[in-house]
Amino acid sequence: MRRGPLAVEAVTAGLAYGGLLCWASTALVGSFRDQNLPDRYWQPIPLRTDTSGFIAFLVAAVGLATSEYLRLRRRREAATGPPPQPAATMMLAVAETVAVLATALFVYLSFNALVHPATLQLHITHLLPWPAEGTVRVEALLLCACSVAVWRYLRARHRWVPDQARPVPGPDPAAPGTRR
Repeated sequence: MRRGPLAVEAVTAGLAYGGLLCWASTALVGSFRDQNLPDRYWQPIPLRTDTSGFIAFLVAAVGLATSEYLRLRRRREAATGPPPQPAATMMLAVAETVAVLATALFVYLSFNALVHPATLQLHITHLLPWPAEGTVRVEALLLCACSVAVWRYLRARHRWVPDQARPVPGPDPAAPGTRR
């Protein structure tokens, strides 16, 4: 196996994980200390906390989709049978990414609806004039359902992993005449 693609896969997975953690921390600020969202996420960098969370969510999306695509392609190279088209591999990686991120977003916005329901009418971010949190919550729910359906379909339609290891040919230890 070439090390270059594996290194890219590892780096993008790490960026995605970091992006998810950063977004989750800003989501917690949004749920419990929403008055601090305009403050800097980290003092040396002049970005608001909510802006940092928005960027981190995008980094997580790109990183998860890229690392998952590379992982699927690597595992597919070891599998037997006709390979799926690259588009199917990309669709599966994107479906998995959307399922994870849409679920996280839905949980966050549902929790926000309990903690301070008035925010459901507000814009999801100060960076865009639309949509409202309540709208994004419903859209995230629909994205969860659709992406999980695509994920399940593509997993069942194509062979993504190598066959199970088979025993090495040799004498059967239970056969008559074999020494134990």
